[in-house]
Amino acid sequence: MSAQTAHPRALLRQLFDAAVDAAQPRLRLPAFLPPPPKGRTLVVGAGKGSAAMAQALEALWPLDAPLSGHVVTRDGHIPPRTPGTPQRITVHEARHPVPDARSEQAARLQLDWLRQQNPGPDDLVIALMSGGGSALLCLPVDGLTLADKQRIHRELLASGAPIEAMNTVRKHLSAIKGGRLALAAGLAPVLTLAISDVPGDDPGTIASGPTLPDASTCADALAIIDRYGLTVPDAVRAALASGALETPAPDHPAFATHRCELIATPLQSLQAAAQRARELGVTAHILSDVIEGESAEVGRVHAALALSSARGDSCFKPPCVLLSGGETTVTLPPTPPGQAAPRGGRGSEFALALAHALQGAPGIWALAADTDGIDGVESNAGAFVNPDTLARAAALGLSARDHLHRHDAWPFFNALDDLLVTGPTHTNVNDFRAIWVESGDKT
Repeated sequence: MSAQTAHPRALLRQLFDAAVDAAQPRLRLPAFLPPPPKGRTLVVGAGKGSAAMAQALEALWPLDAPLSGHVVTRDGHIPPRTPGTPQRITVHEARHPVPDARSEQAARLQLDWLRQQNPGPDDLVIALMSGGGSALLCLPVDGLTLADKQRIHRELLASGAPIEAMNTVRKHLSAIKGGRLALAAGLAPVLTLAISDVPGDDPGTIASGPTLPDASTCADALAIIDRYGLTVPDAVRAALASGALETPAPDHPAFATHRCELIATPLQSLQAAAQRARELGVTAHILSDVIEGESAEVGRVHAALALSSARGDSCFKPPCVLLSGGETTVTLPPTPPGQAAPRGGRGSEFALALAHALQGAPGIWALAADTDGIDGVESNAGAFVNPDTLARAAALGLSARDHLHRHDAWPFFNALDDLLVTGPTHTNVNDFRAIWVESGDKT
């Protein structure tokens, strides 16, 4: 199927699939695995891709080499096991994006289990980390309850804060994040294998860096808490102000034998999508893999770029596809009493803002989705935009402007049957956006 024979939506779906496939642990992990150590290999981990990473490790690790451990993933994100591969790493499930009691249990289990193993210099600790681990490993510091952490997570998710700021707070309010899990590795070297879901690919931000040193400080965390109006108990605020909750810094001796490898990144996935486009005869442009900001604003900017391309006024000459990634945000105001909470995620909000800004411009299609297969907390990965999106919505009595104002994108696209539903993809390299500009003489 070429670009000439493919429907634009089918083409966009192929590009999304190429991006996701490029970040699958079974393909990415082999190049980064060391030989087995003299002693044991002990595994910990967390994230939406951690179960798939654990299965890939089990399949690749020699059967006569000791291997055991625990990882935690989001509910429903355990892939089917390959027949004949023995399970040596226990996989736990917990809630995301707001942690639950299982998140706390999984965190305490990993920390206690690793300490009990008393790792030595002949052992190896492998940490399998991917996006979502911040919620899935939740162990509050003294003075903070699980209910406190749940409330703070909700406040952070609604605040519009960038992921790095969110995780700076999470690290300093956790007994396991920000390098604290690494301290339980004793004298053993630690190899962190991570799938990046963060703009800039800072390993310490992925899953809030449980096994990596943290350069941020209590003062940084407190400043973010105040900037976004987060509420923390007085005792915890005092502990932050005194520096009592500092995380292990990069010069901590525990990290002398630690190493981190990024096995998959957002840019690699965008490059795979671009390569697939070229195989279909389509010119592809990667705008950026580190785009942040409000989803609606980013959608409007992308609409301006697409319209400029369609007019022939930019360097992106049609026909072409514009690709971008990163992690946008949606700042949610309080829901008025008696009113249903808005439904949707940052992908569908981007798509709705894009559609509204395009105003039915012919020859432009788009797909915005999360590479983990879940847009926010809904069952869809994202949403498609067609040239007739607004017209079909109007025929159903739906206003894109009203839904965008309410941050209620899911019902809008659901009514149009324009949601992309993939189920969990077992990886996570964050936002994926593709805009197909068909020709330059129709707008």
